[in-house]
Amino acid sequence: MDTVMSPEAYAPGLMLASVVVGTRPEIIKMAPVYFALKKAKVDVRLVHSGQHYDFKMSKIFFEELELPEPDSFLSVGSGSPGQQTGDAIAKFEKEFTDTKPDCVLVEGDTNTVLAGAVAAMKMHIKVGHVEAGLRSYDLRMPEELNRRLTDHASDYLFAPTDESVRILKGENVWGKVYKTGNTVIDATMRYLPKAEKTSRVLWDVPWKNFVLATFHRAENVDNPEVLAHMVTVLTQCPLPVVLPLHPRTDLRLKEGGLKDNLERSKNIKLLSPAGYLDMLLLMKNTSFILTDSGGIQEEATSPSIRKRVFVMRKSTERPEAVKAGYCKVVGTNPKKVLKELKDFTNGKSKPKFRPCPYGKGDAGTRIASILKRELR
Repeated sequence: MDTVMSPEAYAPGLMLASVVVGTRPEIIKMAPVYFALKKAKVDVRLVHSGQHYDFKMSKIFFEELELPEPDSFLSVGSGSPGQQTGDAIAKFEKEFTDTKPDCVLVEGDTNTVLAGAVAAMKMHIKVGHVEAGLRSYDLRMPEELNRRLTDHASDYLFAPTDESVRILKGENVWGKVYKTGNTVIDATMRYLPKAEKTSRVLWDVPWKNFVLATFHRAENVDNPEVLAHMVTVLTQCPLPVVLPLHPRTDLRLKEGGLKDNLERSKNIKLLSPAGYLDMLLLMKNTSFILTDSGGIQEEATSPSIRKRVFVMRKSTERPEAVKAGYCKVVGTNPKKVLKELKDFTNGKSKPKFRPCPYGKGDAGTRIASILKRELR
């Protein structure tokens, strides 16, 4: 474990919050919380598990979001889910023993999130779960298990919507539940103006009207049949497709002999893994989005983006985005998906967008205010 800042560097007598991240979505969604805590004069320790160890999937987001280097990088890396989670728990335990935070904040549903929560809970350190209460009820998804367990291990549950509050209360969680909105809206509103000034990603897109596509979920890309269906949808999409290629997806495409199909297609532009600012600009300028991502379903509802999203999954833990008219779950059957895309492109299916269901962009400030009040 590489600790950059020692515990002695923090001001005595002030509350110390450890903000835990490990993947791209966590870095993005925790940035507003980090800055809000600093503004509230709370000492913050930024701890990176190392779950995403590829530079483009991690370090670039710190730079783009203007976050400092992590105070601690745990180098958890890859491995089976059990190995990765167990290794992370042990390293978080040492980190928290050395630094003695008053509260550990985790976000979302990854192995990093569960490991950070379990390590803190075992040490009787308060746990705050940002984006609590999401449920897909699809137990094929490792994220569903992680988020459920983390919710029931947390002392403070920061739920983004009324629906997530209802779910948590229905499950009788022991911690305190607060509706705060989703910090991803804070991030889109803060960083899109910067993206419009600095990103050059559109220079690499040869079309004015295009579809943005992203895929990385294990239940999709690790299933050869489903992955082949996705390739069919991409190559036959009624509009040309821009596909920033996630490393996991890239590997599975190569293993299945499918990447050549994408490279040969005149309908597809493959990009390297995109940074956050590039993704914001692509979302802002796309005709619609085709994805299995959870975070993108939320980002598309932001007042600064407002785009239609077709979700290539069997379920979603973001029903609010569906009810608000932004997202539609279309599954992975190529025939059915392509019909939905053609109907939308031809104007037969016109969504009516309601106001953003994830708040007004002040979730980070709300979370910081609650923590300062609870822990003083």
